[in-house]
Amino acid sequence: MRVLLIGSGGREHALATALAADPAVTELHCAPGNPGIGAVARLHPADLGDLDGLASLAVEVTADLVVVGPEVPLVAGVADVLRAKGIAVFGPSKAAARLEGSKDFAKSVMAAAGVPTARSRTCTEPAEVAAALDEFGPPYVVKNDGLAAGKGVVVSTERVTALRHAAECGRVVVEEYLAGPEMSLFVVTDGTTAVPLPPAQDFKRIGDGDTGPNTGGMGAYAPLPWAPPSLVDDVLATVVRPTLGELRRLGTPFAGLLYVGLAITADGPKVIEFNCRFGDPETEVVLPLLETPLAGLLHAAATGRLADHPPLRWRPGAAVTVVVAAAGYPGTPRTGDPISGADLAGVLHCGTRAVDGALVSSGGRVLACTATGPTLPDARAAAYALVDGVRLAGSQHRTDIALAAVEGRIRIPR
Repeated sequence: MRVLLIGSGGREHALATALAADPAVTELHCAPGNPGIGAVARLHPADLGDLDGLASLAVEVTADLVVVGPEVPLVAGVADVLRAKGIAVFGPSKAAARLEGSKDFAKSVMAAAGVPTARSRTCTEPAEVAAALDEFGPPYVVKNDGLAAGKGVVVSTERVTALRHAAECGRVVVEEYLAGPEMSLFVVTDGTTAVPLPPAQDFKRIGDGDTGPNTGGMGAYAPLPWAPPSLVDDVLATVVRPTLGELRRLGTPFAGLLYVGLAITADGPKVIEFNCRFGDPETEVVLPLLETPLAGLLHAAATGRLADHPPLRWRPGAAVTVVVAAAGYPGTPRTGDPISGADLAGVLHCGTRAVDGALVSSGGRVLACTATGPTLPDARAAAYALVDGVRLAGSQHRTDIALAAVEGRIRIPR
Protein backbone atom coordinates (compact mmCIF):
# COMPACT_ATOMS: atom_id res chain seq x y z
CA MET A 1 0.00 0.00 0.00
CA ARG A 2 1.29 3.43 -0.98
CA VAL A 3 0.36 6.06 1.59
CA LEU A 4 0.54 9.84 1.39
CA LEU A 5 0.46 11.66 4.73
CA ILE A 6 -0.39 15.37 4.69
CA GLY A 7 1.04 17.59 7.44
CA SER A 8 4.25 18.58 9.17
CA GLY A 9 3.90 18.51 12.97
CA GLY A 10 4.32 16.19 15.93
CA ARG A 11 0.98 14.52 15.23
CA GLU A 12 2.15 13.72 11.71
CA HIS A 13 5.50 12.42 13.00
CA ALA A 14 3.59 10.05 15.29
CA LEU A 15 1.34 9.00 12.41
CA ALA A 16 4.32 8.52 10.09
CA THR A 17 6.09 6.35 12.66
CA ALA A 18 3.05 4.10 13.04
CA LEU A 19 2.36 3.95 9.29
CA ALA A 20 5.99 3.10 8.51
CA ALA A 21 5.81 0.21 10.98
CA ASP A 22 2.82 -1.32 9.13
CA PRO A 23 4.09 -4.24 6.97
CA ALA A 24 1.38 -3.48 4.39
CA VAL A 25 2.89 -0.04 3.65
CA THR A 26 5.30 -0.34 0.74
CA GLU A 27 5.82 3.39 0.20
CA LEU A 28 5.27 6.26 2.64
CA HIS A 29 5.22 9.83 1.38
CA CYS A 30 4.63 13.00 3.37
CA ALA A 31 3.82 16.55 2.29
CA PRO A 32 5.45 18.73 3.45
CA GLY A 33 6.74 16.82 6.47
CA ASN A 34 9.66 17.74 8.70
CA PRO A 35 13.20 16.42 9.30
CA GLY A 36 11.97 13.82 11.78
CA ILE A 37 9.34 12.49 9.40
CA GLY A 38 11.98 12.45 6.68
CA ALA A 39 13.71 9.57 8.49
CA VAL A 40 10.77 7.25 7.69
CA ALA A 41 9.06 8.84 4.67
CA ARG A 42 9.87 10.54 1.38
CA LEU A 43 9.16 14.25 1.77
CA HIS A 44 7.52 16.44 -0.86
CA PRO A 45 7.29 20.25 -0.76
CA ALA A 46 3.67 21.32 -0.49
CA ASP A 47 1.39 24.22 0.30
CA LEU A 48 -1.40 22.96 2.57
CA GLY A 49 -3.67 25.62 1.10
CA ASP A 50 -3.20 24.32 -2.44
CA LEU A 51 -5.83 21.59 -2.51
CA ASP A 52 -5.41 20.84 -6.20
CA GLY A 53 -1.65 20.62 -5.73
CA LEU A 54 -2.07 18.10 -2.91
CA ALA A 55 -4.44 16.05 -5.06
CA SER A 56 -1.99 16.14 -7.97
CA LEU A 57 0.75 14.87 -5.67
CA ALA A 58 -1.47 12.00 -4.54
CA VAL A 59 -2.00 11.05 -8.17
CA GLU A 60 1.72 11.41 -8.93
CA VAL A 61 2.76 9.01 -6.16
CA THR A 62 -0.19 6.70 -7.02
CA ALA A 63 -1.37 6.79 -3.42
CA ASP A 64 -3.70 4.01 -2.30
CA LEU A 65 -4.52 6.00 0.81
CA VAL A 66 -4.17 9.65 1.81
CA VAL A 67 -4.14 10.46 5.52
CA VAL A 68 -4.82 14.12 6.29
CA GLY A 69 -3.31 15.31 9.58
CA PRO A 70 -4.14 19.03 10.01
CA GLU A 71 -7.59 20.59 10.29
CA VAL A 72 -7.04 23.53 7.92
CA PRO A 73 -6.97 21.55 4.64
CA LEU A 74 -9.83 19.34 5.87
CA VAL A 75 -12.04 22.33 6.65
CA ALA A 76 -11.07 23.78 3.25
CA GLY A 77 -12.27 20.58 1.52
CA VAL A 78 -9.14 18.65 0.55
CA ALA A 79 -10.88 15.31 1.16
CA ASP A 80 -13.54 16.19 -1.42
CA VAL A 81 -10.92 17.11 -4.01
CA LEU A 82 -9.05 13.84 -3.43
CA ARG A 83 -12.19 11.69 -3.49
CA ALA A 84 -13.21 13.31 -6.77
CA LYS A 85 -10.06 11.74 -8.21
CA GLY A 86 -11.02 8.31 -6.90
CA ILE A 87 -8.45 8.28 -4.08
CA ALA A 88 -9.25 6.76 -0.68
CA VAL A 89 -8.95 9.46 2.00
CA PHE A 90 -8.89 9.21 5.76
CA GLY A 91 -10.50 12.52 6.65
CA PRO A 92 -13.99 14.01 6.53
CA SER A 93 -15.56 16.03 3.75
CA LYS A 94 -15.64 19.83 3.90
CA ALA A 95 -19.27 19.72 5.01
CA ALA A 96 -18.59 17.24 7.83
CA ALA A 97 -15.38 19.03 8.89
CA ARG A 98 -17.56 22.00 9.88
CA LEU A 99 -17.89 20.07 13.13
CA GLU A 100 -14.48 21.57 13.96
CA GLY A 101 -14.55 24.54 11.62
CA SER A 102 -17.54 26.13 13.35
CA LYS A 103 -18.31 25.85 17.06
CA ASP A 104 -21.81 27.12 16.30
CA PHE A 105 -22.41 24.32 13.77
CA ALA A 106 -21.14 21.74 16.26
CA LYS A 107 -23.56 23.08 18.89
CA SER A 108 -26.46 22.84 16.45
CA VAL A 109 -25.60 19.22 15.63
CA MET A 110 -25.37 18.35 19.32
CA ALA A 111 -28.67 20.05 20.07
CA ALA A 112 -30.44 18.12 17.31
CA ALA A 113 -28.85 14.83 18.40
CA GLY A 114 -29.48 15.32 22.12
CA VAL A 115 -25.77 15.17 22.94
CA PRO A 116 -24.84 16.37 26.46
CA THR A 117 -22.81 19.58 26.29
CA ALA A 118 -22.54 22.98 27.92
CA ARG A 119 -25.35 25.51 27.52
CA SER A 120 -24.19 28.22 25.13
CA ARG A 121 -24.98 31.34 23.14
CA THR A 122 -23.53 32.30 19.76
CA CYS A 123 -22.72 36.01 19.74
CA THR A 124 -21.56 38.58 17.20
CA GLU A 125 -22.19 41.83 19.07
CA PRO A 126 -20.62 43.09 22.34
CA ALA A 127 -24.03 43.43 23.96
CA GLU A 128 -24.82 39.79 23.17
CA VAL A 129 -21.51 38.68 24.66
CA ALA A 130 -22.10 40.71 27.83
CA ALA A 131 -25.57 39.22 28.25
CA ALA A 132 -24.26 35.69 27.78
CA LEU A 133 -21.50 36.24 30.33
CA ASP A 134 -24.12 37.47 32.79
CA GLU A 135 -26.31 34.44 32.06
CA PHE A 136 -23.63 31.78 32.62
CA GLY A 137 -21.41 33.55 35.15
CA PRO A 138 -17.76 32.86 35.96
CA PRO A 139 -15.53 31.11 35.13
CA TYR A 140 -16.24 32.64 31.72
CA VAL A 141 -15.77 30.47 28.62
CA VAL A 142 -15.45 32.25 25.27
CA LYS A 143 -14.62 30.35 22.08
CA ASN A 144 -13.74 31.65 18.65
CA ASP A 145 -16.38 30.23 16.32
CA GLY A 146 -13.74 29.36 13.68
CA LEU A 147 -10.35 27.68 13.59
CA ALA A 148 -7.69 29.16 15.89
CA ALA A 149 -4.87 26.57 16.00
CA GLY A 150 -5.90 25.32 19.43
CA LYS A 151 -5.71 28.78 21.00
CA GLY A 152 -9.18 30.17 20.32
CA VAL A 153 -10.59 29.47 23.77
CA VAL A 154 -10.37 31.66 26.85
CA VAL A 155 -11.46 30.40 30.26
CA SER A 156 -11.15 33.13 32.85
CA THR A 157 -12.69 34.46 36.03
CA GLU A 158 -11.94 37.98 34.74
CA ARG A 159 -14.87 39.43 32.83
CA VAL A 160 -12.65 41.98 31.07
CA THR A 161 -10.46 39.15 29.71
CA ALA A 162 -13.51 37.34 28.34
CA LEU A 163 -14.86 40.52 26.72
CA ARG A 164 -11.48 41.32 25.18
CA HIS A 165 -11.16 37.85 23.65
CA ALA A 166 -14.67 38.08 22.20
CA ALA A 167 -13.88 41.45 20.66
CA GLU A 168 -10.71 40.06 19.08
CA CYS A 169 -12.56 37.07 17.58
CA GLY A 170 -15.74 38.68 16.30
CA ARG A 171 -18.13 35.73 16.17
CA VAL A 172 -17.90 33.64 19.34
CA VAL A 173 -19.66 30.94 21.30
CA VAL A 174 -20.06 31.79 25.00
CA GLU A 175 -20.62 28.75 27.21
CA GLU A 176 -21.25 27.75 30.76
CA TYR A 177 -18.19 26.33 32.49
CA LEU A 178 -18.09 22.53 32.84
CA ALA A 179 -16.48 21.38 36.10
CA GLY A 180 -14.62 18.08 36.07
CA PRO A 181 -11.50 16.44 34.65
CA GLU A 182 -11.10 16.64 30.90
CA MET A 183 -10.27 13.86 28.45
CA SER A 184 -9.89 13.32 24.73
CA LEU A 185 -11.40 10.36 22.92
CA PHE A 186 -10.36 9.48 19.36
CA VAL A 187 -12.91 7.54 17.30
CA VAL A 188 -12.08 6.03 13.92
CA THR A 189 -15.24 5.96 11.82
CA ASP A 190 -16.46 5.37 8.29
CA GLY A 191 -19.61 7.35 9.04
CA THR A 192 -21.54 4.41 10.47
CA THR A 193 -19.22 2.09 12.38
CA ALA A 194 -17.28 3.73 15.23
CA VAL A 195 -14.09 2.26 16.71
CA PRO A 196 -12.76 4.04 19.83
CA LEU A 197 -9.09 4.37 20.75
CA PRO A 198 -7.99 4.65 24.42
CA PRO A 199 -8.85 7.99 26.02
CA ALA A 200 -6.03 10.44 26.73
CA GLN A 201 -5.66 13.65 28.69
CA ASP A 202 -3.75 16.65 27.40
CA PHE A 203 -2.52 19.83 29.07
CA LYS A 204 -3.48 23.04 27.29
CA ARG A 205 -2.03 25.78 29.48
CA ILE A 206 1.59 26.82 29.25
CA GLY A 207 2.46 26.61 32.96
CA ASP A 208 2.57 24.03 35.72
CA GLY A 209 -0.65 23.70 37.64
CA ASP A 210 -2.63 24.70 34.55
CA THR A 211 -1.57 28.33 34.74
CA GLY A 212 -1.04 30.88 31.99
CA PRO A 213 -2.57 31.12 28.52
CA ASN A 214 -3.82 28.25 26.39
CA THR A 215 -1.47 26.59 23.94
CA GLY A 216 -1.82 23.91 21.28
CA GLY A 217 -0.96 21.38 24.01
CA MET A 218 2.06 20.97 26.28
CA GLY A 219 1.85 17.24 26.91
CA ALA A 220 -0.45 14.25 27.30
CA TYR A 221 -0.75 10.75 28.71
CA ALA A 222 -2.76 7.59 28.09
CA PRO A 223 -4.59 5.60 29.26
CA LEU A 224 -6.46 7.27 32.13
CA PRO A 225 -6.20 5.34 35.42
CA TRP A 226 -8.94 7.46 36.98
CA ALA A 227 -11.56 6.89 34.26
CA PRO A 228 -14.53 4.65 35.11
CA PRO A 229 -14.49 1.34 33.18
CA SER A 230 -17.77 2.19 31.42
CA LEU A 231 -16.69 5.68 30.31
CA VAL A 232 -15.82 4.92 26.69
CA ASP A 233 -18.99 2.89 26.14
CA ASP A 234 -21.04 5.69 27.73
CA VAL A 235 -19.49 8.28 25.39
CA LEU A 236 -20.10 6.09 22.36
CA ALA A 237 -23.76 5.72 23.33
CA THR A 238 -24.53 9.30 24.36
CA VAL A 239 -22.21 11.31 22.10
CA VAL A 240 -20.55 9.51 19.22
CA ARG A 241 -23.36 7.45 17.72
CA PRO A 242 -25.99 10.23 18.03
CA THR A 243 -23.58 12.74 16.43
CA LEU A 244 -22.73 10.43 13.54
CA GLY A 245 -26.44 9.71 13.07
CA GLU A 246 -27.33 13.40 12.94
CA LEU A 247 -24.58 14.08 10.38
CA ARG A 248 -25.90 11.24 8.22
CA ARG A 249 -29.39 12.72 8.54
CA LEU A 250 -28.01 16.06 7.33
CA GLY A 251 -26.50 14.32 4.30
CA THR A 252 -22.94 14.97 5.50
CA PRO A 253 -21.68 11.64 6.89
CA PHE A 254 -18.45 11.93 8.85
CA ALA A 255 -15.70 9.52 7.77
CA GLY A 256 -12.29 9.88 9.38
CA LEU A 257 -11.13 10.66 12.90
CA LEU A 258 -13.73 12.15 15.22
CA TYR A 259 -11.99 13.77 18.18
CA VAL A 260 -14.29 14.20 21.16
CA GLY A 261 -13.09 16.59 23.88
CA LEU A 262 -15.02 15.95 27.09
CA ALA A 263 -15.43 17.14 30.66
CA ILE A 264 -16.41 14.38 33.08
CA THR A 265 -18.92 16.25 35.23
CA ALA A 266 -21.09 15.25 38.16
CA ASP A 267 -23.85 14.69 35.57
CA GLY A 268 -21.67 12.49 33.37
CA PRO A 269 -19.54 13.16 30.27
CA LYS A 270 -20.30 16.39 28.40
CA VAL A 271 -18.76 17.55 25.13
CA ILE A 272 -16.39 20.51 25.23
CA GLU A 273 -15.52 20.37 21.54
CA PHE A 274 -15.27 18.22 18.45
CA ASN A 275 -12.28 18.09 16.15
CA CYS A 276 -12.17 16.50 12.71
CA ARG A 277 -8.70 14.94 12.94
CA PHE A 278 -6.16 13.36 15.27
CA GLY A 279 -5.41 15.65 18.20
CA ASP A 280 -1.98 16.94 19.07
CA PRO A 281 -0.31 15.98 21.45
CA GLU A 282 -2.69 13.11 22.28
CA THR A 283 -1.80 11.27 19.07
CA GLU A 284 1.77 11.01 20.32
CA VAL A 285 0.65 8.90 23.32
CA VAL A 286 -2.20 6.87 21.83
CA LEU A 287 -0.49 5.50 18.71
CA PRO A 288 2.56 4.01 20.48
CA LEU A 289 0.13 1.78 22.41
CA LEU A 290 -1.57 0.49 19.23
CA GLU A 291 -0.41 -2.98 18.21
CA THR A 292 -2.83 -3.31 15.27
CA PRO A 293 -1.26 -2.06 12.01
CA LEU A 294 -2.45 1.51 11.46
CA ALA A 295 -2.68 1.73 7.68
CA GLY A 296 -5.14 -1.14 7.40
CA LEU A 297 -7.38 0.42 10.04
CA LEU A 298 -7.42 3.84 8.37
CA HIS A 299 -7.93 2.33 4.92
CA ALA A 300 -10.93 0.34 6.18
CA ALA A 301 -12.48 3.58 7.48
CA ALA A 302 -11.68 5.44 4.26
CA THR A 303 -13.34 2.78 2.11
CA GLY A 304 -16.45 2.14 4.22
CA ARG A 305 -15.35 -1.30 5.42
CA LEU A 306 -14.66 -0.59 9.08
CA ALA A 307 -17.28 -3.08 10.26
CA ASP A 308 -15.20 -5.85 8.69
CA HIS A 309 -11.95 -4.82 10.41
CA PRO A 310 -10.71 -7.10 13.22
CA PRO A 311 -10.88 -5.81 16.80
CA LEU A 312 -7.98 -3.57 17.75
CA ARG A 313 -5.07 -4.94 19.76
CA TRP A 314 -3.28 -2.80 22.33
CA ARG A 315 0.08 -3.03 24.02
CA PRO A 316 -0.01 -3.09 27.83
CA GLY A 317 1.30 -0.15 29.81
CA ALA A 318 1.11 3.61 29.41
CA ALA A 319 2.56 6.46 27.38
CA VAL A 320 3.50 10.05 28.24
CA THR A 321 4.62 12.91 26.02
CA VAL A 322 6.14 16.20 27.18
CA VAL A 323 6.32 19.09 24.71
CA VAL A 324 9.47 21.18 24.54
CA ALA A 325 8.43 24.65 23.38
CA ALA A 326 10.41 27.63 22.13
CA ALA A 327 11.08 30.77 24.11
CA GLY A 328 8.17 33.20 23.74
CA TYR A 329 5.53 30.55 23.10
CA PRO A 330 2.50 30.78 23.03
CA GLY A 331 2.99 34.42 22.06
CA THR A 332 5.64 35.06 19.42
CA PRO A 333 8.01 32.09 19.57
CA ARG A 334 11.71 32.48 18.91
CA THR A 335 12.85 30.39 15.96
CA GLY A 336 16.13 29.42 14.35
CA ASP A 337 17.79 28.09 17.51
CA PRO A 338 19.98 24.98 17.14
CA ILE A 339 18.61 21.74 18.59
CA SER A 340 20.47 18.71 19.90
CA GLY A 341 19.04 15.47 21.27
CA ALA A 342 16.21 15.34 18.73
CA ASP A 343 17.58 12.11 17.28
CA LEU A 344 16.83 10.16 20.46
CA ALA A 345 14.26 7.40 20.06
CA GLY A 346 10.86 8.74 21.09
CA VAL A 347 11.57 12.39 20.33
CA LEU A 348 9.02 13.57 17.76
CA HIS A 349 9.50 16.69 15.67
CA CYS A 350 6.76 19.32 15.92
CA GLY A 351 8.41 22.54 14.73
CA THR A 352 11.84 21.86 13.24
CA ARG A 353 13.69 22.42 9.99
CA ALA A 354 17.11 21.67 8.60
CA VAL A 355 19.43 24.57 7.74
CA ASP A 356 22.80 23.72 6.16
CA GLY A 357 22.65 20.27 7.68
CA ALA A 358 21.82 21.52 11.18
CA LEU A 359 18.48 21.09 12.95
CA VAL A 360 16.87 24.31 14.19
CA SER A 361 13.56 25.34 15.71
CA SER A 362 10.86 26.60 13.36
CA GLY A 363 7.74 26.91 15.52
CA GLY A 364 6.30 27.32 18.98
CA ARG A 365 6.08 23.68 19.94
CA VAL A 366 9.39 22.23 18.82
CA LEU A 367 9.62 18.63 20.06
CA ALA A 368 7.39 16.07 21.76
CA CYS A 369 9.38 13.74 24.02
CA THR A 370 7.35 10.53 24.11
CA ALA A 371 7.95 7.35 26.08
CA THR A 372 6.08 4.20 27.04
CA GLY A 373 6.42 2.08 30.15
CA PRO A 374 4.77 -0.77 32.01
CA THR A 375 3.11 1.76 34.32
CA LEU A 376 2.23 5.44 34.09
CA PRO A 377 4.99 6.44 36.56
CA ASP A 378 7.52 4.49 34.46
CA ALA A 379 6.38 6.16 31.23
CA ARG A 380 6.46 9.57 32.88
CA ALA A 381 9.99 9.10 34.18
CA ALA A 382 11.17 7.93 30.75
CA ALA A 383 9.56 10.89 28.98
CA TYR A 384 11.24 13.40 31.29
CA ALA A 385 14.56 11.59 30.81
CA LEU A 386 14.17 12.34 27.09
CA VAL A 387 13.44 16.00 27.88
CA ASP A 388 16.66 16.12 29.88
CA GLY A 389 18.54 14.94 26.80
CA VAL A 390 17.30 17.78 24.60
CA ARG A 391 19.18 21.05 24.22
CA LEU A 392 17.36 24.12 22.89
CA ALA A 393 18.29 27.59 24.12
CA GLY A 394 15.48 29.29 26.04
CA SER A 395 13.17 26.29 25.77
CA GLN A 396 10.29 25.72 28.17
CA HIS A 397 8.28 22.70 29.24
CA ARG A 398 5.83 21.73 31.94
CA THR A 399 7.15 19.61 34.78
CA ASP A 400 3.77 18.22 35.89
CA ILE A 401 2.51 16.26 32.86
CA ALA A 402 0.56 13.23 34.20
CA LEU A 403 1.66 14.00 37.76
CA ALA A 404 -1.82 14.36 39.23
CA ALA A 405 -2.83 11.03 37.67
CA VAL A 406 0.29 9.31 39.02
CA GLU A 407 -0.41 10.70 42.49
CA GLY A 408 -4.10 9.76 42.36
CA ARG A 409 -5.30 13.34 42.71
CA ILE A 410 -7.87 13.40 39.88
CA ARG A 411 -11.43 13.23 41.09
CA ILE A 412 -14.72 13.19 39.20
CA PRO A 413 -17.28 15.56 40.84
CA ARG A 414 -20.22 13.97 42.60
